[in-house]
Amino acid sequence: MTILRKRENPLTYKNNKSNYKELKDVLPMKIAITGKGGVGKTTFAGVLSKVLAEDGYGVLAVDADPDANLPMALGIPEEKLSSITPLSEIKDIIAKRTEAVPGVFGQMFKLNPKVDDIPEKYCIEHDGIKLLVMGTVKAGGSGCICPEHAFLRALMQHLLLTPQEALIMDMEAGIEHLGRATADCVDAFIVVAEPGQRSIQTLKTIKKLALDIGIQKIFVVGNKIRTNEEKSFIINACENISILGFLPYDAALIEADRQGKTPFNKGECYTDEVRAIKDKILNLINN
Repeated sequence: MTILRKRENPLTYKNNKSNYKELKDVLPMKIAITGKGGVGKTTFAGVLSKVLAEDGYGVLAVDADPDANLPMALGIPEEKLSSITPLSEIKDIIAKRTEAVPGVFGQMFKLNPKVDDIPEKYCIEHDGIKLLVMGTVKAGGSGCICPEHAFLRALMQHLLLTPQEALIMDMEAGIEHLGRATADCVDAFIVVAEPGQRSIQTLKTIKKLALDIGIQKIFVVGNKIRTNEEKSFIINACENISILGFLPYDAALIEADRQGKTPFNKGECYTDEVRAIKDKILNLINN
């Protein structure tokens, strides 16, 4: 099968064929995972990508968080990490195609640069998942990253999916990416929220800004849930925002992080809940 077909030169992708018959009539999906810093969005994005892959989906995971941790959440081994080229580091290509001058603030740049050759050149693959890493400006005062975001936005808009494929974007924490409309090409936003007022405030701001850029499907995943009271707190705070499910506080995830391992194989209860959330996502996207 193909994943993330380009208009001319397909990007081939090896996949578990066993579920193809069941998935062939399922719509493709582009999903952005976001939330306040520290709520666990990267862990969720990584495990969601893994459970989709085990179900036979072709998955492209995009780490759009400048503090890139998605490779670890996906369980990419250390020896493969050195082969990752963050898109923000191909400055000569981005500068040429956005017509931007590196390191200059407040400049004009091209919003629809050529991107059709990027997936083949800069994806790495592990356990049936392809990964692209956005990257970040590495030093204070080293320049505006807006052209890089324009480049990523054009890339996300360019990618075409077949019915059994999914794009999962792990967005940067907070709301700045919405001001740049980096993720306005996705089908749905999933906001990860923990039981706390600051997390809920970020959720409400994300909802408003997402609606402003035309994202109508906005969902919530409650995370780090220890008690029914914490679950009720999120239910009451979300008002009319649909909740996909609740993920438990799991000490095994902390241990996985300490070991630099993917939480997919460490937190059994957590992963089972993500599988249930995945089923809800498929139903909502396809209805």
